[in-house]
Amino acid sequence: MRYRLTFIAGLATGYVLGARAGRERYEQLRKATQRVAQNPAVRNSAESVALTGRDVVSKAYGKVSAKVGDHVPGSVRDRVRSLREQRVNHGTGPNHGNTGNNGNDWGTSNT
Repeated sequence: MRYRLTFIAGLATGYVLGARAGRERYEQLRKATQRVAQNPAVRNSAESVALTGRDVVSKAYGKVSAKVGDHVPGSVRDRVRSLREQRVNHGTGPNHGNTGNNGNDWGTSNT
């Protein structure tokens, strides 16, 4: 799915940059893009995907860390630990129920 969305975004960008239809067509495309981006259904879907991705990453991290153990370099281990502490301190961890943007590195919001 990610590759399909990337392809569509690239296609749209290429069309806009290469189009010779003029400013009017460009403005039409820009307004349509804004309408889609501001659509509540699209925003809710993006939020849902972000939350699901966050859950999947958390589960994968647990499994990988159990298998890899002490083979991870200290710098990586320290960075992961500091990121986890930031999430817990800002109340955005998986058990806090806060999906706001305070301290949230994923760029999602609950709007």
